[in-house]
Amino acid sequence: DLVRYCSVECQHDHRPQHELRCKERAAVLRDEILFRQPDGTHLGDCPICFLPLSIDPTKSTLQSCCSKTICKGCAYTNYLRQREARLESKCPFCRKLLPNTEEEADNNMMKRAEANDPESTYRMGREHHEKGDYGGAVRYWIKAAALGDADSHYNLSLMLLVGEVEEDEEKQLYHLEEAAIRGHPNARNNLACHEKWNNRFDRAVKHWIIAANLGYDEALHEIKNCYLMGKVSKDEFASALRANQAAINESKSPQREAAKEVNY
Repeated sequence: DLVRYCSVECQHDHRPQHELRCKERAAVLRDEILFRQPDGTHLGDCPICFLPLSIDPTKSTLQSCCSKTICKGCAYTNYLRQREARLESKCPFCRKLLPNTEEEADNNMMKRAEANDPESTYRMGREHHEKGDYGGAVRYWIKAAALGDADSHYNLSLMLLVGEVEEDEEKQLYHLEEAAIRGHPNARNNLACHEKWNNRFDRAVKHWIIAANLGYDEALHEIKNCYLMGKVSKDEFASALRANQAAINESKSPQREAAKEVNY
């Protein structure tokens, strides 16, 4: 599968003979990476309880001081501990005092972004995007994407899709794929929809199964539709149902349920 050239002249003379085969092999290798089931979502685990973070963004909170995303269960438990002991409000992870103002929190985020923290860099890009500064958003998201941030890859793909920057389908699909490879379920679902629109149902189903296995309910709904259309077997549908529920269950804990009960 590997071609070696003895010189630049040799490469120039002979590459046309096997360039097509090289491209085909590169596509196969890319698919092996793309359709590999991630160990979890791009969100990872809570750094305190080490349980997978829920894909529901309302069930976790970002700490501006250390750029750690903490599940609401650990945040609520820390709040109760501090309230009962009448302690100052501190970050449940790094134990620094929580910022008193939004400006202080923004300054913390800026410092983290300047230190090349991918999560803070992504958040800075989101702030620029919300203000309509698409150029600023792109600069931050390109930097964060280079640091491995899946959300930045995903948001860059959306900007390319809706025309907030010059449309480029090749770049858009690249960023979607990079986000999906890192466990981003929304990106995976968008890739599935793209394949469906191009009548490549076999590839679409693979994407939806991977997303469903990450706990993404919308993908499970699409798999059900494919099952009713006869494009997914009963065993594949049942397996996706079990994996989806298992992923959801893994992100649950008594502490998280307690936080949910009080709407923390």
